[in-house]
Amino acid sequence: MQTLYLFCFLVLFRLIFFLFFFSSTIKEPGVIARAWYLGLKFDMRLALIIMIPVGLLAVIARDRLFGTGALRRLNFWYFFTVYLVLTLFYVVDLGHYSYLGLRLEPSVTRFLAAGERATNARMMWESYPVVWGGLGIILLMAFVRFSYRSIYRRYAGKEGTPVRPWGYAGWVMVLVLLFGAGIYGNFAWFPLRWSQAMFTRDNAVTSLALNPVLHFVSNMNLQADTFDETATRKYYPYMAGYLGVDQPDAQALHFARSFPGDSSRPRQNVIIVMLESVGASMTSMFGNPMQATPNLQRLADSGALYRNFYVPAMSTARTVFGVTTGLPDVVKVKTASRHPAIIDQRVIMDQFRGYEKYYLLGGNTNWANIRAVFTNNVEGLQIFEEGYFKAPKADVWGVADYDLITEADEIFKKAHDSKKPFIAFLQTADNHEPYTTTSGAGDFKRLTAKDVDMKQLKASGFVNIDQFNALRYLDYNVGHLMQLAKRSGYLDNTIFVFFGDHSARLDAYNFMPYPEFEMATYVTHVPCIIYNPKTMAPRQVETAGSLLDVYPTVAEMTGVPYTNYTLGKSLLDTTGAAQRFAFIQYVRGLNGYIAAVNGQYLYEIDSKTGAAGLYDLGADAQKNVQHQNPELSRQMDNLTRGFYESARYLMFNNKKQ
Repeated sequence: MQTLYLFCFLVLFRLIFFLFFFSSTIKEPGVIARAWYLGLKFDMRLALIIMIPVGLLAVIARDRLFGTGALRRLNFWYFFTVYLVLTLFYVVDLGHYSYLGLRLEPSVTRFLAAGERATNARMMWESYPVVWGGLGIILLMAFVRFSYRSIYRRYAGKEGTPVRPWGYAGWVMVLVLLFGAGIYGNFAWFPLRWSQAMFTRDNAVTSLALNPVLHFVSNMNLQADTFDETATRKYYPYMAGYLGVDQPDAQALHFARSFPGDSSRPRQNVIIVMLESVGASMTSMFGNPMQATPNLQRLADSGALYRNFYVPAMSTARTVFGVTTGLPDVVKVKTASRHPAIIDQRVIMDQFRGYEKYYLLGGNTNWANIRAVFTNNVEGLQIFEEGYFKAPKADVWGVADYDLITEADEIFKKAHDSKKPFIAFLQTADNHEPYTTTSGAGDFKRLTAKDVDMKQLKASGFVNIDQFNALRYLDYNVGHLMQLAKRSGYLDNTIFVFFGDHSARLDAYNFMPYPEFEMATYVTHVPCIIYNPKTMAPRQVETAGSLLDVYPTVAEMTGVPYTNYTLGKSLLDTTGAAQRFAFIQYVRGLNGYIAAVNGQYLYEIDSKTGAAGLYDLGADAQKNVQHQNPELSRQMDNLTRGFYESARYLMFNNKKQ
């Protein structure tokens, strides 16, 4: 009876997930039913594993199980601990899924890093109903405690039934067989495995089919982050050719490419704006029906819009590390910025001689240890963070984006008036839970469900109206920045680069040219706009690009001499444009992939099994055409693996001399 009750408890949380968090383009009842069937088997497995200690106790104690106070207390405390841990785990898992669209995994420990716990705790406090949730947990635990104690007392009150030794032995054998069969979970020669839950390419269906506790435990054996020098050398010739290394040397593993600069180019300012949680599919430029980004649309119409631009992974910390260093963050468990052996890097921003260098963030740069990525690698960098700004904090992320941009303009204008060129990294944050918006200059208005077509909102991928308003607010602040730049006089002498750091978690949508939601690549596909009418005519660029390319590009545009030690390439370099690709990482079906993507093809490799596939994005984007294109597959396989191994190596071996 206790086993059945525990099983029903697990099913309850599965039902909550299905009713309130599940969103998929797959609607076939047979697929959903299969996911439920597998999920129930995983739940039964977990329930039986948890009940093993109770079963052993029952076998050992026999008729004394209900006869002693010590065993009763042990029974009660065991179940209380089990239900409390399960409740807390499932609540955190549902919150994690709401935030990232993924089940809980061991990498969640990154949010417990020293110096970040308070910030992350405050974000949770401001984003989620913590008090009501806590009260709900208390009430649930009170009910559960009453229930399992009632079950115990019901059976303890029954008269014992004499059982002969052979009968008792038979009962034990039946118990063991039932437990074993339930844990085995399959009518086949192999037990129930997590891979069976991945019978579609859809994250939501896979998440419905798996049990989050068992999934979390199965991922606990992640290897420590390191590099493989032998593998790096194996793929080095392909990477050296692709990057155009000056002096290829497979033994020394040189990656450097030097560029003399162009003194005839005017030393323009550079403002790089990281757009928090903005994926390509969310924006007006890529045809989202909600048209939430008119200011970005105007900049794209007047500048260069890179339509196939990607970030290496879905994580703000990984993006900041990647754009600054030119290396994709391929750390497995936490992030590179949190790894003491990785933060020392040779970066291009440091090579802007004669420039004022700024990093501006409304919050605190202790977040994800980002401070070290900048201060350890960029000489003379000035950091402007909370404590500097006159505006009050708006939420856990610091001052509101409107106030951040307003006060950033004062810094930029001062440098401009002093005839000092500057390069600035401006990091926005409000397009992120808790989705704080202000009235800006007094004219930003939040929309309500009555003001928009909610069916269209959902079909456009937005999870809720708050997410939609936060994107509108970010776009409003982009317009605010451009107005201030014009008023303060530095608009015409500044290169502006706007790029999304990753997509927000979205619901299913299908208006893009190929099914990037189902493929899970939407998290890394972001907009990139370079606005600089003085040197760049309006155009739309189809060639693949990466955030690793940002600093090489602005270095070329300003004409500064620089040496690139890592993996980015200038977006202005049209050499081999057709072969150019972006390296990305994503999760589909709760399985990790590394991949190379351009406007025509996606080549992906399963991080666990090594299985690979080639997909034609202009045809059936979910059909593996690897065998029809063996030479292209071989080339992309070498480059994808080469990019990954080179990144692993350089993270530990790109230190300043």
